[in-house]
Amino acid sequence: MAATLQRKNVSRIGGCPIVLTSGFRFYFLCAGLFSVFAMLAWTAWLAVHAAGAAFVSLPMSMAPHLWHAHEMVYGYTMAVMAGFFITAVPNWTGTEEAGAKFVAVSGFIWLLGRLGVWFSSAFDPIAVAVVDLAFIPVLSMAILGRLARKSQVRNMIFLFLLSTLFLGNLMMHLDWIGWIGWSGGTAEAGVRVGVFASAAMISIVGARVVPAFTRNALNRDGYAGALPRSNAWLDRLGVLSALLATLAAFPFVPQFLLGCIAIAAGATNILRLSAWNGWAVRNSPILWILHLAFLLLAAGYLVYGSTLILDYMSETAALHLLAIGAIGSMTLAMMTRASLGHSGRPLIVKRPIVLAYLMVIVAALIRSFGNLAFDYFAVMLISGLMWTGAFALFVWIYFPILTRPRPSRPREELQQ
Repeated sequence: MAATLQRKNVSRIGGCPIVLTSGFRFYFLCAGLFSVFAMLAWTAWLAVHAAGAAFVSLPMSMAPHLWHAHEMVYGYTMAVMAGFFITAVPNWTGTEEAGAKFVAVSGFIWLLGRLGVWFSSAFDPIAVAVVDLAFIPVLSMAILGRLARKSQVRNMIFLFLLSTLFLGNLMMHLDWIGWIGWSGGTAEAGVRVGVFASAAMISIVGARVVPAFTRNALNRDGYAGALPRSNAWLDRLGVLSALLATLAAFPFVPQFLLGCIAIAAGATNILRLSAWNGWAVRNSPILWILHLAFLLLAAGYLVYGSTLILDYMSETAALHLLAIGAIGSMTLAMMTRASLGHSGRPLIVKRPIVLAYLMVIVAALIRSFGNLAFDYFAVMLISGLMWTGAFALFVWIYFPILTRPRPSRPREELQQ
């Protein structure tokens, strides 16, 4: 009977579902599930149009491509950020972790935003905007309270970037409400701001964790070669250029200026990466994906900036190297690693997750460069299905990890 009761309560602690006990559990799981749903919905719409047909009606009020862009940035990516910040900030500050009540309430707000935007054709656009825009302030206040108590001045930059993401989201909703419409499209500019703000997050967080995780692993393995090193001035330039690129992504900034800043961000960040000795961890997928994600960040900046200046490919395709390549691969890398570490499991990913890493990278390359040689719909559908498959693998492997308690004994004992 005791064994039966333990199995029944394996997904609950003290009457609370385990998935709500930590920010990373709830938000990483939601991010994975929502990513699969959102990309399937987008590829389904593309497939119907590729077949020469069309939907009679849609649940969302905005154009499908803008719904897709909005939800991948302000839905999926924001969920990953929430899981990261709710878990990481208490570690930075030595404060208590957000409880299940905050995770449940904030998660409900995030979910309402997704439902509101999906069913936006049935609701007043102002109400949809209020519901969707509420999430970032709620998350920011939770972060601010902990950072303020411990004088975490350098980490206040994350609040600035969250504020920038709020403004980008606001721009999209104002366009959909019809209150504002700048030349070139306010909604499109809101997508660009969101992507660049997210990329700046990676420039900051990635430069902290990638060399540190690599150094720790090499030291543990007794590596005799050069260890990853950081240059303070180069780090400052890398972060500054990423922040300036985010500000330059707002409307009214000349494209040539944004292009130059993006190229500078790409050059400085690739120089930072070159000192982290990524080749030494080529046999460790959980580490090499971090290096590849940061490489795609630098490459994304370079390709986007040079596209604006030289006009050799579409801006949207270039932006996807940052969106899918850098943001997609880095968020997947961080979710897979953090979920293992914070749930008390060995930092070793299974083969399906290695395949998921590769699928996201391939999806980014196909979406960004495929249109230079192949049919638009074929490129879009293949890239979308690769992304969907990658995150379906993540959900499949990590659902039990995120919904079950930490192992009480070493893994070897559990397998006996």
